[in-house]
Amino acid sequence: MLTSTYTLVALSVEQTTVRAALQSLLDELHALPGDFSTLAAGRAAQLCTALRQVYDNCHWRKLDKFLVPALRRSTAAADGLLEELERLSGQAAAAMGTAQACVGAADRPVPRDVFCDAVECCVGALHSRLEREEHELFPLARAAVGGDAWFAIANQMLAHDAYAQERRSEPRPLRHELVGHAGHDVHLDFGRWHDALTVAH
Repeated sequence: MLTSTYTLVALSVEQTTVRAALQSLLDELHALPGDFSTLAAGRAAQLCTALRQVYDNCHWRKLDKFLVPALRRSTAAADGLLEELERLSGQAAAAMGTAQACVGAADRPVPRDVFCDAVECCVGALHSRLEREEHELFPLARAAVGGDAWFAIANQMLAHDAYAQERRSEPRPLRHELVGHAGHDVHLDFGRWHDALTVAH
């Protein structure tokens, strides 16, 4: 079915992007000096920020927005697998929390082993989720989701991409700062971003 093939290929591109980000994070982690038992708090904080971004990007993929709801509606056979995927996401979140807890004040060194183990645990859980999605979730979806549902998913994804492209091409709202007569700053914000995308089903 062309529509399902298109959708799964598009989702696989997202998978590849997340995989590359996870590998880049691991490369940075393994490049840290190995002759100290602690890390500089600033460097650890940078890695935590990168880890959080990868986690968020994984969490907000089109797979979770569009495919998983359609799969839930199509078959109850996916419930167990989806619970396992959520469990892996929970493991990743817990490990990320441990890594973030290691980073305190800028002048406090970060315990290297605890921090690095937590980051690797988070990356490993996310990687395991990607593996199970590709080898279990995608085949299950291809078999269980009907043609009309695939068509709807593809339309939702195209609308999502078009909206995202439109937002990227829009100029950011201008922030004008005027000095009032009494010497106080007056801030005027022009324009607002629309935070919700409505897609017709």
